[in-house]
Amino acid sequence: MAERASSDPLLSELRERTAAELREDILPFWERWAFDSDGWLVGSVRDDLSIDDDVPRHSVIVARILWTFAAAARAEQDPAQRERWLVVGRKALALLTGACWDTANGGVFWSLDPARRPLSDRKQVYAQGFAIYGLSEWYDAAGDAAALTAAWQLFDLIETHSRDHENGGYIEAHARDWGPLADMALSERDLNVPKSMNTNLHVLEAYTNLLRVTGDERARAALADVLRVSLDHIVGSEPWAHCQLFFDLEWNSVVPTISYGHDIEASWLLWEAADAVGDEHLSSRARATALDLADAVLEHGVDPDGSVLYEAVGDEVLEGLKHWWPQAEGVVGWLNAYQLTGRTRYRDAALKLWAYIEDHVVDHERGEWFAVLDRNGNPMPDHPGSCKIGPWKCPYHDGRVCLEVMRRVNG
Repeated sequence: MAERASSDPLLSELRERTAAELREDILPFWERWAFDSDGWLVGSVRDDLSIDDDVPRHSVIVARILWTFAAAARAEQDPAQRERWLVVGRKALALLTGACWDTANGGVFWSLDPARRPLSDRKQVYAQGFAIYGLSEWYDAAGDAAALTAAWQLFDLIETHSRDHENGGYIEAHARDWGPLADMALSERDLNVPKSMNTNLHVLEAYTNLLRVTGDERARAALADVLRVSLDHIVGSEPWAHCQLFFDLEWNSVVPTISYGHDIEASWLLWEAADAVGDEHLSSRARATALDLADAVLEHGVDPDGSVLYEAVGDEVLEGLKHWWPQAEGVVGWLNAYQLTGRTRYRDAALKLWAYIEDHVVDHERGEWFAVLDRNGNPMPDHPGSCKIGPWKCPYHDGRVCLEVMRRVNG
């Protein structure tokens, strides 16, 4: 990985602030609100802490909760606190490998209804990737061999059914029995195309973690291939470095949209993947790409207050709202770029963005982070995507930025 920062007092202070945010706000919030006494996932928690239980439960958020609490437990030095986070992780694990798991065909369902029955039984590869991510982290935190076995089962299913051996990369989705699926779109915002940056990025992320905890050559080979595909086909150079988002089977891009949050997230995930693979040529390419993406977002996708914009086509901003997750990924992306180069402008960008998060995104009254803010940094509780817990609102981005700062900066 990039060198740990050790002697910078500004980063030492950032480490203290992120550690406090994780341990005193994010984790306790999810501990309190995510599951009922029977271990069933809450439906949706709005900004005012009102609950809507008559909504689907998605396997992705379960896997992300599992990853977050496993990673927090693994980073925790206090045995009592470690066990506290493992308790929450066990609830997520039981749900992911229980009601979310298709015992007949393998893999995790996309969603369950409020009665814990499969609602959307499709096999979205994005969801399988996050399940691997969570299960492999849980294995590392708790030594649970059954969780690792489940992760390898998912790996084998993806490699068997989803990998495009002719063109590279992974197909978006399948039917319940892993057969063809007419509508493969990940969400209402996404296109019905056979391949996307988002799915392939999170397969890469999952395989990076699987390789990290096992050292297995199967994971190394598959990770190296999806990393090459990402560098060859997903990252484009016009009008500047960015990740193209949607593709046909042959990796022809079908939209010009730039997603700044995905770009800065990809910048450091691509580097982490290359570092895990250990191939000198891939590492050189990934390092250059990580810096190109970090530079492009810093130049074109950041407002004067340091926050990350959402989407654009060229210089035209399509959506000026500030979503919580690009802010979290921006801190990690620029910290990673700083560690790769020692250039203080990256460090300063990370520090400025964290200050924005503390001032605007963290809900200091009710806890956790606001999901959507306007361009001036005001929360938008009436926005359709605004909630504290929901299908896409999870502890993975905000928890992970805290964990990454703690991992990368010496205590």
